[in-house]
Amino acid sequence: MRKSIQKIQNFKKEGKKITVLTAYDFSTAKYLDQAGVDMILVGDSLAQVALGYENTTDVGMDEMLVFTRAVSRAVENALVIADMPFMSFQVDKAQTMRNACEFIKAGANAVKMEGCSDFVIDNIKHLVQNGIPVMGHLGFTPMSINSIGGHKVQGKDADRTIDILKEALRLQSAGCFAVVLELMPLQSSQFITQRLRIPTIGIGGGKFCDGQVLVSDDLLGKYDRFKPKFARQYSSLKDIIFNVAKAFVSDVENGAFPSIKESFVLEDEEIEKLENYR
Repeated sequence: MRKSIQKIQNFKKEGKKITVLTAYDFSTAKYLDQAGVDMILVGDSLAQVALGYENTTDVGMDEMLVFTRAVSRAVENALVIADMPFMSFQVDKAQTMRNACEFIKAGANAVKMEGCSDFVIDNIKHLVQNGIPVMGHLGFTPMSINSIGGHKVQGKDADRTIDILKEALRLQSAGCFAVVLELMPLQSSQFITQRLRIPTIGIGGGKFCDGQVLVSDDLLGKYDRFKPKFARQYSSLKDIIFNVAKAFVSDVENGAFPSIKESFVLEDEEIEKLENYR
């Protein structure tokens, strides 16, 4: 049975760190779930790491739903969260509700929304009041990359940190069950984390957040267009995939694959019939 929102929130009270990783396909989600990850995020980062788009703003509802369904079929224990893509919640309440419901019907337990404008706050309240859990996202918000002007650290001074705290408190009041804090000094995220009832999930936010999230392709060393400073690489699947593919090409070209053991073989009498065919 999947973890509940309440269980995740209780982790903060208990002082237990929360683990979150992204997944976009059935097999990866299955293994992350079996490894004990608390929450699996079907992140709009798939725009870049799975679909090759330039920015997360390029991915749409139809694509996000395909990946959400695949992940949800694999997960038994973790809470599944779906990123609402760009312009799927910056619309009126009715359309935001329809879009969020599509993710719940696809198997997600909650959705994630970026930002803290009055418009977004109203939509969060509307979803929560109608039974759809929402995770917030503050600090660096990838959907705002055009207005922010790049991957820039947020909350770099006391005034901006206090502003982000106020935004986080608004999200908390609107009903968000947790909030992602992205790209900010660890002292800033600590200041915010200590003043919220809901858990904070850091990504480039330092050790004092209640939990941590990473893009799995960064963790696994699979995506090489960009390596964030904050992403610890635990393996190099890029090299593994490259070397395995090279070995396959070599074996096929040299006739070493497939072997007899990897082939289906006729009975001797059937071979004889073929040999005697005129």
